[in-house]
Amino acid sequence: MVVMAVGCFALKYAGLSVPERVLQHPLTVRAVELIPAGLLGALIAVQVFADGTSVQVDARLLALGVAAVLLALRVPFLPMVVAAALVAALARQL
Repeated sequence: MVVMAVGCFALKYAGLSVPERVLQHPLTVRAVELIPAGLLGALIAVQVFADGTSVQVDARLLALGVAAVLLALRVPFLPMVVAAALVAALARQL
């Protein structure tokens, strides 16, 4: 436990010790802008296609497709989520 705590502290300290010129470099700024999209995409992929240790295609993929179409149509977030949930529920009933 102590080793993990020291490791976490060292990792945070290393992040704070990075020189400002490295943080302001255009490549660093661009990479930092893309990280949240990559993490969100990975999270969505795991939640939609993974079922334990296997890959499974089911109603979640259909719901994701509906949400993507509604997002492209600029539908507000809450109606988009409700529509995707309804589509997933209907697909599971069939």
